[in-house]
Amino acid sequence: MFIFLDTETTGSGIEDRLCQIAYKTSEGAIVDELFNPGMKISIKSMSVHHITNAMVAHKPSFKFSPVYKNLQMMFARDDVVMVGHNAKFDVGMLDREGLHPKKVICTYKLARYLDRDGIISEYNLQYLRYYMKLNVEARPHTALGDVQVMENIFQKFHARFKTLYIGRDPVSVMIDISNASVRPPIMPLSNMRV
Repeated sequence: MFIFLDTETTGSGIEDRLCQIAYKTSEGAIVDELFNPGMKISIKSMSVHHITNAMVAHKPSFKFSPVYKNLQMMFARDDVVMVGHNAKFDVGMLDREGLHPKKVICTYKLARYLDRDGIISEYNLQYLRYYMKLNVEARPHTALGDVQVMENIFQKFHARFKTLYIGRDPVSVMIDISNASVRPPIMPLSNMRV
């Protein structure tokens, strides 16, 4: 089972916490919840995801929520693969909360891997959405909107890996690539300054 997951957070520092989580499973379950992170959301983060301190002030803590317990049970299973875009960030947030997915696929790393000639200038989720001409109705920079876009990107990548690695399990290949270091982008000589 795949869990397409995204978090929105108080910031990007080591002390920051999640204030929204959304996920969709390949079995059809959809979750989109706000949580009180126990700390202030930075203005920079609010300007991206539009979640304010007032919006989460009376929300429950993530760690004691049914969402937390459901994820804990799912991540304990050997057949569950979490899919995230720049998954390292979301996995880091989950780790801080005591959740540890066993298997992770990162669509950001897959995009870089598939772009061997360095044609794509950016790999962020919304750029890939339009570059790949995905017809997805989703609000950007919301956890659920990002999950919807990511799921569509993943489906395209999964199909591509099936054709690239005939005779091998494409999911295992994608997990291996996601666990590897990101190769540096190719810099054409025409972009170098003398």
